Amino acid sequence: MRLILLGPPGAGKGTQAEKLVKDHAIVQLSTGDMLRSAVAAGTAVGQRAKAVMDRGELVSDDIVIDIIRDRLSKPDTATGFILDGFPRTVAQAEALDRLLAGMNIPLDAVIELAVDDGVLLSRIETRIKENPGSVRADDNPETLKKRLAIYHQQTAPVAQYYRQKGRLGTVDGMASKEQVAAAIAAKLRAARP
Repeated sequence: MRLILLGPPGAGKGTQAEKLVKDHAIVQLSTGDMLRSAVAAGTAVGQRAKAVMDRGELVSDDIVIDIIRDRLSKPDTATGFILDGFPRTVAQAEALDRLLAGMNIPLDAVIELAVDDGVLLSRIETRIKENPGSVRADDNPETLKKRLAIYHQQTAPVAQYYRQKGRLGTVDGMASKEQVAAAIAAKLRAARP
């Protein structure tokens, strides 16, 4: 199974990805983790990325695609993967489609966790009130508002891109974790040929 999980920050993608990894014996591919690993390993693409990061610049889509290409060539991705944090833009989605086609790797599903911004903000505020000592530094309403604005501007169009291609399955991310997991499982069954 090869899939992409989309949704705004705080939608539960990480929680659902963990369950999918466990249930289907697939790997979760985080672009951030892949980037750090390539830099640490000193691969050719990792060295290119390090040079860009050392200058304080953002790593280009081309470098990220090369890192994904390298990672998809590893044996542990043969049974499947979940892409986490990629694609974030329509240009990245188009580049990913070209990469997967070139590697003859079909994408089984793109699942969007649809949630309401107001509910996400409420969740953060509740988390802060109930567990003030375990809240991350970026877990606050102001930061989440900024992250949501960026998501709606850059990443939400990716869902529309896949919707137009007939590849997007949308799940109500505001349901319980168990209901979301069941809805994702149903979408995955429907996506299989």
